[in-house]
Amino acid sequence: MNWAGESFEIRLGKPGHGGFCVGRHEGRVVFVRHGLPGELVRATVTEDRGGAFCRADAVEVLEASPDRVPALCPVSGPGGAGCCDFSHATLAAQRALKVDVVTEQLQRLAGIERSVEVEELPDTGDGTGWRTRVRLAVDRDGRAGVHRYRSNDVIADLRCPQPVSGAMADIAESQWEPGAELQVAVDGSGQRHVVVLEPAKVSRTGKASSGRRGAMARRAAANRPRHHEVAIGSGRAHETVSGRTWELDATGFWQAHRGAAQTYSDVVAQWAAASPGAVAWDLYSGVGVFAARLADQVGPGGAVRALESARGAVDDGAIALVDLPQVQLRSARVERVVGELAGDPEVVVIDPPRSGAGRPVVAALAERAPQRIVHIGCDPASFARDVALYREHGYELSELRAFDAFPLTHHVECIGLLTR
Repeated sequence: MNWAGESFEIRLGKPGHGGFCVGRHEGRVVFVRHGLPGELVRATVTEDRGGAFCRADAVEVLEASPDRVPALCPVSGPGGAGCCDFSHATLAAQRALKVDVVTEQLQRLAGIERSVEVEELPDTGDGTGWRTRVRLAVDRDGRAGVHRYRSNDVIADLRCPQPVSGAMADIAESQWEPGAELQVAVDGSGQRHVVVLEPAKVSRTGKASSGRRGAMARRAAANRPRHHEVAIGSGRAHETVSGRTWELDATGFWQAHRGAAQTYSDVVAQWAAASPGAVAWDLYSGVGVFAARLADQVGPGGAVRALESARGAVDDGAIALVDLPQVQLRSARVERVVGELAGDPEVVVIDPPRSGAGRPVVAALAERAPQRIVHIGCDPASFARDVALYREHGYELSELRAFDAFPLTHHVECIGLLTR
């Protein structure tokens, strides 16, 4: 059975994790993008691998939800980019969808029934103009653009409404190296940086493979260090949180939403509550934003041990935190060395990648028995899976906050406090 290219009417149900609504047609599950719960739409199947479900786009709305608005993003409609899954819904409706997804993931994967509010971050406004970091692709003709949804094709259209004002100025009119990527960053001082990263070197196996294997190979190649040149700005971004300023590489990690870093830092500081003289860990620490708050709490007589795999981030963090000798920044992969860290921590702050911390890391933390674990997750499914692992070791989710850190999209940031 292969419905690829077929169209049919379908009534949409609850949202699923990934920016779609779930419907059923002739006994099969259909994941439909660009619709809203309760709507009757005409959907065209975009992907069908013959299993229990297929994927489709809502190409015509026959009965609209009262939460529907004209789509704010002209790039991400049916057949378009994957940037703005929910730009056709009010902000309140978008957050309600995210509440449903977080609640369902926690119940299904962690066995937790928990009500949650998805909170607005400062400087969100109408949901546009909040993104300070953007990674663009360059097509074969040297035009900058974004990837088509679930594709390597590049759409040379930069009208997505997420970036802050001025971030995309003159980029569409310029020619770039085909196959390269552009990192665009507008830092806390308002300075814009555009850095050109050389094309990723994908292995022969990755080039020859399709599906998941090929995608993983391309992702691995994109994440490896690559030569880059600064086209606009200095390539050194300046960001400030709680009165402390970091200078970091514009290609390095920083929260994309302009209101996120300070908000998350405040939540971490509140829940960490490290005692003077205590030991605290900051895992996947980046440039040490959370480590700085922990250092203030433990004081000169305490210790903050931070782990981050990106050597550049550790170097930049060491400079920013040079006045805090209690902070020990180390460049290493968390999963490889977390068991070697000295001292049993009173509190651990952990902000793993989208895939989550995983069983070995959670087990290593539980063995050291911290009183509190503050866990940050940008994917509700991996967050819920990690919470389930903590529960296996006797920890419970005592506090939970969720933030609409990516308006117009299906993404949501969760921060949890685990105690036992």
